[in-house]
Amino acid sequence: MAAPRPMSVALLYPGDRAARERSDPAESRFAALFAAFAAAGVAAEPAVYHDDFADEVAAQLRRVDAVLVWCNPIEGGRRRDRLDAVLREVAQAGVLVSSHPDTILRLGTKDVLVEVRDLPFGSDAVRVESLDQLAAGLPDRLRAGARVLKQYRGHSGIGVWRVEHVEGSPLLRVRHAQRGSEEERIDLPALLQRMAPYFEPANGGHMIDQAWQPRLVDGMVRAYLVEDRVTGFGHQAINALYPARPGEAAPAPGPRLYHDAELPQFQGLRRLLETQWIGQLRERAGLTRAELPLLWDCDFMFGEPAAGHAERFVLCEINVSSVSPFPPSCIEPLVRAVMARVALHAA
Repeated sequence: MAAPRPMSVALLYPGDRAARERSDPAESRFAALFAAFAAAGVAAEPAVYHDDFADEVAAQLRRVDAVLVWCNPIEGGRRRDRLDAVLREVAQAGVLVSSHPDTILRLGTKDVLVEVRDLPFGSDAVRVESLDQLAAGLPDRLRAGARVLKQYRGHSGIGVWRVEHVEGSPLLRVRHAQRGSEEERIDLPALLQRMAPYFEPANGGHMIDQAWQPRLVDGMVRAYLVEDRVTGFGHQAINALYPARPGEAAPAPGPRLYHDAELPQFQGLRRLLETQWIGQLRERAGLTRAELPLLWDCDFMFGEPAAGHAERFVLCEINVSSVSPFPPSCIEPLVRAVMARVALHAA
C-alpha cells in the first residue's frame, strides 16, 4: 500500500520571472517558516507571483493543499485584482487560502473602522462617499480637532493624510503619512484636489475620515494573531503624521520591537482581544472562526483613558494582505493552525 502523500503548502509572495526561476526557500525572507513546515513533515514550496505569469502560478497552487499569501493591495503599481481572481479560483477548487479575498474585503480595508466605531476599540470614524461630501462635512469635523483621511485600501501610509486647521487662518496643516512627506499649509480647495484621486472607482470610490489620536506620539501597538489567538506583539514609534513646521520632513520611524505573546506590558490587550474583541469583530464582519485569516494583525493607537480606567486602545487598521515581517513566536502556532485547518478542510 502506497504511503499517504504529505501535506503540501505553497508560500506565495511577489517577484519577477528571475526571482521565480531562482526561488530557494533557504534564501527567502520566510526561511524560518519553510524550515518549521519541513520539521512538521509538511512539504512547503515557494510560489513567486507576478501578473505576467499568473496562470503558471495558478496551476502550481491547484496541486497543493494550502497557500499562504503575502501580497500588498498594490504591488509595483499594480492592484492585486488578478491575484485575487486566482485565489478565488483555487479556493473554489478546494485549496485552503490563508486569507480569502472576501475575508480581506471585510477586515483588511479602512471600512472596518466605520463598522466598529461603536465597539470598545473603535473611534469617531466616518465614511465619506464623494468629494462633495468631504467638502461639506470636513470643516465642521475639523472644528472639534484634527482628522485623518484614509484611502479605502492601501499600505505603508500611502493615502493617509493628517488634516488640521491653522488657528486664525483659513489654511489647513496637511501631512501625508507616506515616508519622506513634508507638512504643508494649503487651503480647502487644494486639499480637495489632492483627495480627488481616492474617490475614483479604481481606488475604492470613497475615503474614511477618522479622529486624530493625540497619543500617537506614544507609538503604535501591533497585535499579531493566528486565527483568534494572539501570537506576538510589535511596538513602534510612528512619526509619519507628527505635526511639524511647513517644509519639514517627518522624523524617521523608530525601530519596530518584536515580542512574543507573553509580553507583560500588553497582557490586558491580549485578554481583551482573545475573550471579547475578536468575537465582536467577527460578528460585525460576518465571519465564522474558520473564515478568519491564518495570520493577520491589528494595529492599535493609544487612546485617552477615562480617569481611573485601564489603558485604552483604538483600532488604526487591520493588516491581512501581507503580514510581514512578524515575530518568530508566530511561526509554530501558524504551522499548527495550517495543519489543523487543512485536515478540517479535507474532512
